[in-house]
Amino acid sequence: MNLSSPLLRNAGTASLALVCSALTLGAGLAPTPAHANGAAFYTAELATPAAERTNIISGVAWQCEGTNCAAAKSNSRAVVVCQRVARELGEVTGFTAKGEALDVEDLARCNK
Repeated sequence: MNLSSPLLRNAGTASLALVCSALTLGAGLAPTPAHANGAAFYTAELATPAAERTNIISGVAWQCEGTNCAAAKSNSRAVVVCQRVARELGEVTGFTAKGEALDVEDLARCNK
């Protein structure tokens, strides 16, 4: 049997992917849908847990787990997006856009 055949290489790759997926799920590290494909552009930390896991805010789907929420990029400025999240989900204690946190003044504006 030739171990370098494409069929065996593909089977090995598929097996490795299956094992990695099983380990990730078994460890409770399954990503939220917004993080699953690297689409999370915004993250929000809420003062209280979101009532729903998925929230559509101004046409953007926010995936929440407890007080942590994430969403893909929209066409609005980060402070405006944060304000919309605060209006719909409650006080925001932390907010990032493309990995950059809002400063104290912008976070205060977010929660007005």
